[in-house]
Amino acid sequence: MGKLLSLLSRDDSNCCAAKSYDVFLDFENAAPTDTEREVYDEVERVLKESEVVLDEIQIYKGANKEIREAIADPSPEVQAKAWSAVLPLVIKLKRCYEHSLELDKIVPKLLGQLVGGKLNPTQHLETQQALVKQLAEILEFVLKFDEYKMKTPAIQNDFSYYRRIVSRQRIDSTENMLVSTELANRMSLFYAHATPMLKVLSEATSKFVNDNADDVQNTTETLGTMAKVCLRMLENPKLLQQIEREETQMLVLRVMVGLVILYDHVHPVGAFARGAHVDVKGCVRLLQAQPAIKAEPLLNALRYTTKHLNEENTPKNIRNMLAA
Repeated sequence: MGKLLSLLSRDDSNCCAAKSYDVFLDFENAAPTDTEREVYDEVERVLKESEVVLDEIQIYKGANKEIREAIADPSPEVQAKAWSAVLPLVIKLKRCYEHSLELDKIVPKLLGQLVGGKLNPTQHLETQQALVKQLAEILEFVLKFDEYKMKTPAIQNDFSYYRRIVSRQRIDSTENMLVSTELANRMSLFYAHATPMLKVLSEATSKFVNDNADDVQNTTETLGTMAKVCLRMLENPKLLQQIEREETQMLVLRVMVGLVILYDHVHPVGAFARGAHVDVKGCVRLLQAQPAIKAEPLLNALRYTTKHLNEENTPKNIRNMLAA
C-alpha cells in the first residue's frame, strides 16, 4: 500500500506521463491507526445504526390495507385498527429520519480528516484506509436506503395518513403526540424527496466545502480519485481477484457511483464537463455491462440525482449513454 495513489494526484491535463490507476483499496480489511481512532469510533457508531435503519426500510410493509379500510369505513373499530397499524410504522420512519441527522453531523468530521490539514489528498487516501472504507460504507448505505425507499410508496402514504389523523383530532400536547408538528413537517419534506439520504449526504458535503473554502480542491480531487480507483478495481481482473467477498464488488460499484454524484454536487462545473477528474463514461460503460438488476438503480441515481447532467457543457455522448 506504500505507493497507494501516488500516481493519481497529478492533473489530467499533464499528458507527459501515463497515468496508472492499478491500485487496490482495501474495503474489507482496513484497520484504523491510533490517529484515526477517535473519528473512526464516532463514524462506526453511526454505521452500526445504519444497519438497523437499513433493515427496517428494507422490510417495510406499510399499512395500505388498514388505511383503505379506514377510509371506506368510519366506524371506531376500523379507525382504531388503522391507527394501531400506522403508529409503529411512524416510529420506524422517525428513527430513519433521526439517523439522517446523525449522518449530516458525522460526514463533515469524516471529510475533515480525509481532506483537511497539511496532507494532500493522495497522502490522506494513502495513510487513512480505514476512514476511506467508512466513507465507502456510508455511500453504500445511502444508495441502498434510497433504492428501498423509492420502491416503497407506502412510506409517504402511511405518514400522510398519520398527519391527517393527528390534524383531525387536533392533538396538540407533546405528550400525546408521537411526532411534534415541527418534526412532522421536517419528516414530510425528507420523505417527499426521491432520494432523501443522498440529498442529506450531498448537502452535508456541499456545506463542508462552503465552510472550508481552502479544502474545495482537496475534496473534489479526493472524491474523483476514489471514483477512478473504484472503476479500475472493477475493470482490472488482477485487482478484482484481490476482493475476497462477492458483496464487496457490489459495494465498490455503489461507491463508484456515489462518488461521481458527490463530485457532481460539490465541483463548480460538475462531473460531466470535459476535464472533470472523474471518468463518467467509463463508469456508465461498466454499469451497462452489469446485470440490469444491479445496474439500473445506479444508472437511475446518475440520471436523476446528479446536478449538472442536463447542462449545456455536458457532452452529448454522455447524455445519450445515460438516456439509453
